[in-house]
Amino acid sequence: MDEKQYLILLVENNSGVLSRITSLFCQRGFNIDSLNVSTTDNPKISRITIVTHGDEKKFRQIIRQTDKLIESKMIFAVEPSFSLLRELLLLKLEMNSAEEIAAAEAVSRKYGCNIIDHSVGTLVLEFTGTPDEIDALLEDCKGFGILELCRTGVTALERGKVSYTLD
Repeated sequence: MDEKQYLILLVENNSGVLSRITSLFCQRGFNIDSLNVSTTDNPKISRITIVTHGDEKKFRQIIRQTDKLIESKMIFAVEPSFSLLRELLLLKLEMNSAEEIAAAEAVSRKYGCNIIDHSVGTLVLEFTGTPDEIDALLEDCKGFGILELCRTGVTALERGKVSYTLD
């Protein structure tokens, strides 16, 4: 059965490591729905969050193969029900009237967005939320005319005292 899979990798912050990891996904026929990469508190280590969907057996195989990469330090699947999943959205809307601005501001308040730019003819919203919340916000904004949008990709932390860091 095809289901969403969330994977966290801690890897050495080396040139080419991301390419090798994404190649493994491609070779196994997995599309990467979301990819988020950043350094950790240790600048020599990067944290990669990958969201994909697919068969559980193939997903476990990707985990095993990714774990064999020399740069891989830790790899684990994340269960969404025990985790905090967040994305950042920047959304530029076309604004042609005071009524549209008022309506966009109402949508912004509904979702708790920040209005980070109001230029002539446009309004830019900033929103952090779950992927489902971002999808709902985008649906509510379709009527305004979306000029541009940028999503960061999912980042995830497990709830509670679980800690995945390298010393």
